[in-house]
Amino acid sequence: MVAGERGTRREVRVHLLVGAFCFAAFVGLGLLVRHVPGSLDRLLRDTVATRWQGELGTVAWLVSAALGPILPVLLGVALLVVTVRSRRRGDPRAWVTLRVLVLLGLCRATSWVGKPLFERERPRIYAVFAYPSGHVVSVTSTGVAVVVLCVWLAPAFASLARATALAATLLICGARVALGVHWVTDTVGAVLAVAGVGLLAIPALRLLPAQHRNRSPVRDGVGRAGR
Repeated sequence: MVAGERGTRREVRVHLLVGAFCFAAFVGLGLLVRHVPGSLDRLLRDTVATRWQGELGTVAWLVSAALGPILPVLLGVALLVVTVRSRRRGDPRAWVTLRVLVLLGLCRATSWVGKPLFERERPRIYAVFAYPSGHVVSVTSTGVAVVVLCVWLAPAFASLARATALAATLLICGARVALGVHWVTDTVGAVLAVAGVGLLAIPALRLLPAQHRNRSPVRDGVGRAGR
């Protein structure tokens, strides 16, 4: 076994272990707070979320409008179009964009599955269940997909993508709590859910950076196309 293969297997184990931990933490937190909000939840609701009808709420609404469920939809459509076009041209990078599209869908689905599973009420009257936050799941899922895409196809932008994804995730977490439509643990649970599913799915979809080093998108696509 060559050193590269050992490194790849080590990274796979780490991703699976951390991913399983994050997903278990997501489930455990959801079970813990589904009926009774924690002390931090209540504190932030009483000190921040009660101001949602003022200027703070207006800013939070604007952030929520810009950073929300529309992001994974736009990215998903873009990835689908690029995949189809690349496939028609015989571009092997289509296999990368296709796998990133699947990753995006799996991460985004955590909100759709989690909300009816935990049935947590919002801090104020709202039509949809709270845990995990769909907005935070959307932004975090989009960030994960963009970072992975950059690692494979535009490495020079990977660091910028990571920083932007982190900033956007923190921003939407704060906005949803300030708007009074989510407990802070809803946002934490959303990040844990996406991190768990993402870390478990990335090696399964052969999107690890180590797998990128050992097999370029071109060789990977050509090899799959030849099967």
